Amino acid sequence: MANVRPYGIAERVPLTTSRVVGSPDPPLPYRVTRALPQLKLSFPIYAAGQPGSDRMILVAQENSYGPAAVLRVRSDGSSAEVEKLFDVPNGGVAYSVCFHPKFAENGYFFLGWNGSIDGSPKRTRITRYVMETREPYKVDPASATEIIAWDSNGHNGGDMAFGPDGTLYITSGDGTSDSDVNLAGQDLTKLLAKVLRIDVDKPGEGQPYSVPSDNPFVGRADVRPETWAVGLRNPWRITCDRESGQIWVGNNGQDLWEQVYLVRKGDNYGWSKYEGGQIFYEQRKLAYEPVTKPAADHPHREARSLTGGVVYRGKKLPELVGHYIYGDYSTGKIWAIKHENGVTSPPRLIADTTLAITSFAADLDGEIVITDHKRDDGGLYRLERNDPAASEAPNPFPRKLSESGLFASVAGHQMQPGVIPYSVNSPLWSDGAHKERFIAIPHKEGEDMRIDFSTPRGWNFPDETVLIKSFAIETVEGDPKSRRWIETRFLTKQSGEWEGYSYLWNDEQTDATLVEADGLDREFQIQVPRSPEHPDGLRRQVWRYPSRTECMVCHSRAANFVLGLTQLQMNKDHDYGGVVDNQLRVLERLGMLKVNYHGEAIAKLRETAAAKARAAGLTEKKAIDAFAAEFVSKYGHSRDQRGVQPTSLLTFSPEKYPRLPNPYDASQPLEARARSYLHANCSICHVEAGGGNARMELEFTRPLSETRLIDEPPMHHKFDLPDARLIAPGHPERSVLLHRIRHRGPGTGQMPQLATSLVDREAVKLIEAWIRELKSPVADANKPGE
Repeated sequence: MANVRPYGIAERVPLTTSRVVGSPDPPLPYRVTRALPQLKLSFPIYAAGQPGSDRMILVAQENSYGPAAVLRVRSDGSSAEVEKLFDVPNGGVAYSVCFHPKFAENGYFFLGWNGSIDGSPKRTRITRYVMETREPYKVDPASATEIIAWDSNGHNGGDMAFGPDGTLYITSGDGTSDSDVNLAGQDLTKLLAKVLRIDVDKPGEGQPYSVPSDNPFVGRADVRPETWAVGLRNPWRITCDRESGQIWVGNNGQDLWEQVYLVRKGDNYGWSKYEGGQIFYEQRKLAYEPVTKPAADHPHREARSLTGGVVYRGKKLPELVGHYIYGDYSTGKIWAIKHENGVTSPPRLIADTTLAITSFAADLDGEIVITDHKRDDGGLYRLERNDPAASEAPNPFPRKLSESGLFASVAGHQMQPGVIPYSVNSPLWSDGAHKERFIAIPHKEGEDMRIDFSTPRGWNFPDETVLIKSFAIETVEGDPKSRRWIETRFLTKQSGEWEGYSYLWNDEQTDATLVEADGLDREFQIQVPRSPEHPDGLRRQVWRYPSRTECMVCHSRAANFVLGLTQLQMNKDHDYGGVVDNQLRVLERLGMLKVNYHGEAIAKLRETAAAKARAAGLTEKKAIDAFAAEFVSKYGHSRDQRGVQPTSLLTFSPEKYPRLPNPYDASQPLEARARSYLHANCSICHVEAGGGNARMELEFTRPLSETRLIDEPPMHHKFDLPDARLIAPGHPERSVLLHRIRHRGPGTGQMPQLATSLVDREAVKLIEAWIRELKSPVADANKPGE
């Protein structure tokens, strides 16, 4: 019998000692549940109850950027049928719908949207439509009447709210996505970067609205009279509380802060001299003073893309009455804040969700409706009280590594036998730290505790999984023997949701203690050769122990939470204590994978068919149909066939699966190495629906010509680079992406924004060399590495 190549791990040892269950933090008071469980939408961005009916109006997008359509559903859940009222004109993107206070009489509702008509520059437009006020509530798209519009191509605003006096408040952003490059933030002659106030019931001279006489700048020749407040970057949602008259706006900051404003007549919020309460561009001039500070601001370690909310006036949660409820698109967190008697309470975190929150609305009963901006699985959610008992774990969450049950010896950094070590092809840059990684999936009798193996993005893991990563730094630069453990992180899935926790190692290297929820900074001294930069032979390195929120900013839903546990990253050899083996082969051997053999095989056939069709000049459909027929003839579709039921066996041998090259391996192709680095360090956020408004998509599998990276003008800061582009082929000196990678520190525009304070010098050399080699235009249609 032929010798069989040894496995890195021959048999799986059941892990029965894990005590990582539940959470160390007390449960938050509220949670979200689906409002209409049968309703599944792609990228809903707004919802509003239709007055006098059991209907709800929705705005939903075809993809994460648009185009959009206006839809209608029954709000009582009696039907999952979605009625399309109309598509937004000219493939535009809509942001909101607002009903006239006298809708029952006039049938007026307003749409806030942005788009181009007949090739003209993009404009944000407020358009009025007429709806029948009786069943079947028909809408005539031809009834559209443009009320007000302004040139805008990024940070568009377009949200609306009627005030108690019947005037309409409208938000506008600074009109670009490039650090207010047009200096609109403090320009009073434009409609940009403001809250506007108009009267839509009294047409003015030559226009379908008039300006209320009590607007703060009426009569000034150098100010648009529609202006109510100024200095907003990207106001995302406005609401007006009919009881108190309070006007609230959520505003997306740029580098460091997200803001909530309680809007008052004539306020100046300071953009772009200020970002919230902090100086942003000191040399820029204010239109007038003073600058009004936010009612609340959130650093980017707490929130990354704030979504303004509503003042709660419902009956189901009386303790929240009068509170302004708002959240964050990127982290899914929800806060409550209250302003009364001239005092604003500090923000209180009330719920932590997995939603991509694009809007809050009050239904006709005053209850909150939240839109979840996801592909296919998006929908509407309600806020409800949490059940503290449901969050209780049978044992206390471990506050030391020694209490976790995952280590055989913490002092020796030795794991329990059932904990599986792993490594990745393209490591995330972590300021040069040495890292060791492990998978801990507890044994649960009678339950399927396998990993859902899939080729794109992160794998899916069973509940109570713990992914472990430990970091060590060299106290003597260049000497691996001087390594000391400084941090261990757990990413654990509990009750269907991922959470991240950090542990700080003690100086004795015997144990590590759980870091509090807000995170921690600690400075270490590294011995280095004496130089003018380090005359005392010491380099001081600040290490950030991330907050709970920071963990989940990077481990985002867009990346499916787990970053290194993907087929591209895991398809590599690993040294299992003297036996080197392919990690996919080992996981297959241990029976830890759950593989959709049938789906993978068909996907591969389709991919092969499409390639052959292109090569032969055939239509892809004919080739795909032929290959699909061949597959059916070979494997069939019966449920008792191996191809349909999930299996622990890989569909293909590991060498047939693609993998990321090591970016630091000079023997690999230059472009593939550069793309691999961007995949590991940047595509966490720069992926479809990854949050923010930069439209790059940097996954390794995406053809370079489709990344929106090459020869693209930057949507944010140009850093005074000549004729700046995200990547200027052949010109590193004009490439914003390279600038961001080679700089660190506040105000430098560093990327990634979090978790690193030192420049990855080897990566800078790599990306610079790749840019020099690039040609323009990019016309490739193949995936990198193929």
